[in-house]
Amino acid sequence: MPTEKFSFSGHAGDRLAARLDLPEGPQLATALFAHCFTCGKDIVAAGRIARRLAQLGVAVLRFDFTGLGHSDGEFENTTFTSNVADLEAAAAALVDRGMAPSLLIGHSLGGAAMLRAARRISSSRAVAVLGAPFDPAHVTHNFDNALDRINAEGWAEVDLGGTPMRIGRAFIEDIGAQTLSEDIAHLGRALLVMHAPRDTIVGIDNATNIFRAARHPKSFVTLDDADHLISDPGDAEYAAEVIAAWAARYLDLRPPAPPPGAPEGVTRVSEADPRGFLQDVMAGPVHHLLADEPRAYGGTNRGMSPYQFLAAGLGACTSMTIRMYARRKGWPLGHVRVDVTHDKVHAQDCAHCTPDDKLDRFVRLITLEGPLGPDQRKRLMEIADRCPVHRTLRHSARIETRLTGDAGQLTAQKDA
Repeated sequence: MPTEKFSFSGHAGDRLAARLDLPEGPQLATALFAHCFTCGKDIVAAGRIARRLAQLGVAVLRFDFTGLGHSDGEFENTTFTSNVADLEAAAAALVDRGMAPSLLIGHSLGGAAMLRAARRISSSRAVAVLGAPFDPAHVTHNFDNALDRINAEGWAEVDLGGTPMRIGRAFIEDIGAQTLSEDIAHLGRALLVMHAPRDTIVGIDNATNIFRAARHPKSFVTLDDADHLISDPGDAEYAAEVIAAWAARYLDLRPPAPPPGAPEGVTRVSEADPRGFLQDVMAGPVHHLLADEPRAYGGTNRGMSPYQFLAAGLGACTSMTIRMYARRKGWPLGHVRVDVTHDKVHAQDCAHCTPDDKLDRFVRLITLEGPLGPDQRKRLMEIADRCPVHRTLRHSARIETRLTGDAGQLTAQKDA
């Protein structure tokens, strides 16, 4: 996933540090991500969501709010209102680059800020919030014991998750005056609410209140056992998958025309985890799958193996070919099922092979349901062998491999 360092001026003119994650193919839309209170743009959830959306063709801008992470400014001088203003500034910076954001994503207090900012970002079409508080002042429970000192002295240093932070009186006064009911009721955008029932930082009742206040279209998805920061990579990946699938319904993700001679478009496979073998597989801008290897072979078993994909292609093509023929003939075929297994066998029948050579063998078990006669069943079994993928596997295919980049030279070419 290509990443570009990006900066822009925040609400008070401070330089805010951002990361712009870009698709490896055509960019079809842009998303803006707001992190949680005192977090940063590089938390696990933000990274996973950005990567998954980039696979979908959506660029993602995530940045550090004023005074946090790599951004300039003093955090103690910020407020909820200033965070919303930073979001508006980020959206404006994207507009200046011709990348007006259509998807807004906010985590925790960043989600509350997105609910407030959404109507001010005219290009936005959909809003997703994760672990967001219905009442922004909810965050003050993290430093209840310092409130008196903040009110008396103007600020106090508090410990938030092991990180010392200076909280100012202006923040307390501003966040205490915020209510989001009207913002949510008049959001005017599709809304996705995601929350973990066991979230001990922002209770699940917050998600219930946000969902009830919103008007349709709205959706609610539980994050099950995830913690508030969605720190487990598996939970973050799940959240990313859901957001990507949901957002595709509301964003205009029309892909460019496929390359000449390739009507199905490009199937892109990108490494998802360099520590194992997990791969993101995108077929066009919508269809997403995971490829992997079993744990016994060093994978994480989170997706089909390459040979399972190959078997799936053969099985799907076989079933489609049979259905197409039966439909054309008007035969009473009720249902088709194709079970495919793959193994390697000694090549006794191969004229050019040695006895020790092995060939790939795919075994298809075809089930045809319905009141078909014997001749019809026999004919459909013959038709199964006319499946284009079957023919490709039997007669071989030419595979051309080129190295991308400035050279773009042909590095390998062979018949398979």
